[in-house]
Amino acid sequence: MKWYVVHTYASHEFKVKEAIHKGIQGTDLEDKIGQVLIPTQKTFHIREGKKVEREKKLFTSYLIIEAELTPEIYNFIVGLPGVTNFLGVGKKPQPLSDNEVNRLLGIADREKDISKEYHFLPGDMVKITAGPFSDFEGIIEKINEDHQKLTVKVTVFGRVTPVEVRTDQVEIL
Repeated sequence: MKWYVVHTYASHEFKVKEAIHKGIQGTDLEDKIGQVLIPTQKTFHIREGKKVEREKKLFTSYLIIEAELTPEIYNFIVGLPGVTNFLGVGKKPQPLSDNEVNRLLGIADREKDISKEYHFLPGDMVKITAGPFSDFEGIIEKINEDHQKLTVKVTVFGRVTPVEVRTDQVEIL
């Protein structure tokens, strides 16, 4: 089985995932489809002084499916309501490389790590939600895990400036 990307209408990812599972249940197609993933990431932000957790889709209008892509599977998935097509070159679906799959699954593994309260990586785009730089957006440059602080590059008056903030003062975009 290989991994493929399926493009859906906006906000139809979960409906399509459910339709795939219901449609193959009890048929001979069941052993030709593995996992169906909608990459999401848990983010935290402060609302009215309380930490609120929310789940954000990493790739809007896309889901990742592990399948043995036979013509029957292809026609079944493309025929579902809300599906536009597979990602690929021309009309031929292009499987994801092993590196791409490992990176996507690594995002899911990062969320399963419960030893840390916050999950940030250098290069993540964040919005500062509290403090003097509230409502500024920037990219995480450095993480100081001992003190739960981040160095975020923000643009202030047209200049990129590194700003140090606590992890509870930002949310991932």
